Amino acid sequence: MPAILEYHEGNTILHKANPLTKIFIAIAICAAVFLSSNIYLSIALILLSVAIGVATGLARLVRLLILGLAGLGIVMFVVQTIIIRDGQTIFLFMTDEGIRRGIKVVLRIVGFALPLIIMLSLTKITDLTNAAVQKLHIPYKFAFTITTAIKFIPIFAHEMKMITEAQTARGVEFDTPNPFRKLKLMLPLMAPLLISSVSKADDAALAAEQRGFYLRDDKSAFKQYPFKALDFALMGVSLLLPIIAFIL
Repeated sequence: MPAILEYHEGNTILHKANPLTKIFIAIAICAAVFLSSNIYLSIALILLSVAIGVATGLARLVRLLILGLAGLGIVMFVVQTIIIRDGQTIFLFMTDEGIRRGIKVVLRIVGFALPLIIMLSLTKITDLTNAAVQKLHIPYKFAFTITTAIKFIPIFAHEMKMITEAQTARGVEFDTPNPFRKLKLMLPLMAPLLISSVSKADDAALAAEQRGFYLRDDKSAFKQYPFKALDFALMGVSLLLPIIAFIL
């Protein structure tokens, strides 16, 4: 299974789409989730993201994301029910308005994260960089900086996994079910991870400079990224989502 934000090979329609089209679709779904005041429509948009993930071969990644976001969602739901005191008390300190807003916050968190991560997992970072420079005329150094930051996320996750596995082999209880104890054990590992990250970033900067980083422009990429009829069709359909969310 690929790591989060790591490219997943495939031959689906979305794999063949322009990198900017995929980002446009993700942004359209995120915008629709935030514009929607209808809980059922928000759930439908999340299910749409799940369906896209399953159809493109990312079912296991989608399941991993949902499980990971569930913990954050529960925390945010409880916080909202504590803060919001409007409405009628339903159970203990929870009011109907607090529950409603808590559900909306959870749906927005899930609805925002899922499409972005799924689309980035279907896109090669180098293709996204070059397409942004060619089509949007973003300066290469800005596009490279943003996409490299995205590219380093799975690398850092892999480094952390290797460190925790090494510590587990030495007898450290990283498999403890207690999340607070696990967090306490992970804090001392931030130093070696940071040192490793700085070293990798320095190596990447030197490599990029030796390859003429400051000479790159929108005509430097060998591969071209034209918008095809498929891209316009996908963008047109996805554009309807925020419009529908705003109307409803």
